[in-house]
Amino acid sequence: MLPNIVLKPAAVKFISRIVRFSGLPAGAGFRLAVTPGGCSGYSSEFSAEAAPGPGEQVLEIEGLRLFLGAESRLMLEGVIVDFADTPTQSGLTFTNPNQAACGCSSAETAAPPGVTKIEIGAIGRGRPATLVS
Repeated sequence: MLPNIVLKPAAVKFISRIVRFSGLPAGAGFRLAVTPGGCSGYSSEFSAEAAPGPGEQVLEIEGLRLFLGAESRLMLEGVIVDFADTPTQSGLTFTNPNQAACGCSSAETAAPPGVTKIEIGAIGRGRPATLVS
């Protein structure tokens, strides 16, 4: 079953640019992998891809092709996806209007409840980049 996701105009613009400038052929899409984690409840990775991977389904929203695995489909049900570009934050944000407030002790540095961000530097083509500590 495909989730009910709302993409705000800024997110549509951002995702469209990622796919368009990826150099991939027509029909390419945006792989979005969302898993539980972090104070906001979401941990996310994304990339532009030529085609969906094994087990992924294609969700088309406003002319965009989103490639979503099973866990991502479950996590994204009812979520609002937006793009923020402020002096303190730049990236996709995910808001779940039905999620309870976070109980973290780092409230002043934590994202608002139900929101996570993906840094611009995390953008990749193909498999997500490996983080080096």
